[in-house]
Amino acid sequence: MIKLISFKNCPFVQRVMGSLIMKNIPFEIEYIELSNKPQWFLDIAPNGQVPVLITEDETVLFESDAIVEYLDDKYTPIEALTPEQKALDRAWSYQASKHYMPQCGTMGSKDKETFESRLTNLAKAFAKAENKLGESQFFKGDYISNVDIAWLPLLHRAFVIKQKSGLDMLEGFPKVQQWQAALIASGLPEKTVPQDFVTTFSNFYLTNTYLADVMNGEDERCELSSCSAVSSACCQ
Repeated sequence: MIKLISFKNCPFVQRVMGSLIMKNIPFEIEYIELSNKPQWFLDIAPNGQVPVLITEDETVLFESDAIVEYLDDKYTPIEALTPEQKALDRAWSYQASKHYMPQCGTMGSKDKETFESRLTNLAKAFAKAENKLGESQFFKGDYISNVDIAWLPLLHRAFVIKQKSGLDMLEGFPKVQQWQAALIASGLPEKTVPQDFVTTFSNFYLTNTYLADVMNGEDERCELSSCSAVSSACCQ
């Protein structure tokens, strides 16, 4: 059986899990602590980062983009695509994955000024998605595609932040908000994270951060309409 090596808060791992789940591929998962990486993990992971996927023939794969592409090549794809469509899907997926770490840095900001500055940059990604989205439930239609799975970590984390602090990182992007709501309603997010994800996530991003001050009423929320050190809680 496939084995996935993970860290509980890792958005890159959530994306890989989304692909495994949507393809109905059986797998087992083992969580490690990034602050205390076991030697066996360092011995097999060339970059020392998660996710790492060990295939059924014990090949060790790393880098989430490569793992997701492997799963598409090895197993039945979610949808039949032309080479051009595959390229576009990968491009839009990259628009998401390259912002996982910036989102972590934004959420981990210690003060309002830093948070607003980082959110302004992060909002550029949401603006691109806003301009691309149509009237369908998900990115490409009324079904979950690889692009939706790639954007899931960003949208899910924004959802948790809003639920806990009241601050909406997607304010000003109504189509992205509707897309987020559809993904949350699909039930996929909770299937792609550990049961205690919200607790571990909150313990890091809603403790000793600007968002913690917002949640506790110790600071005014930034005006997101004017907003339009990356955290180690992301995968390193």
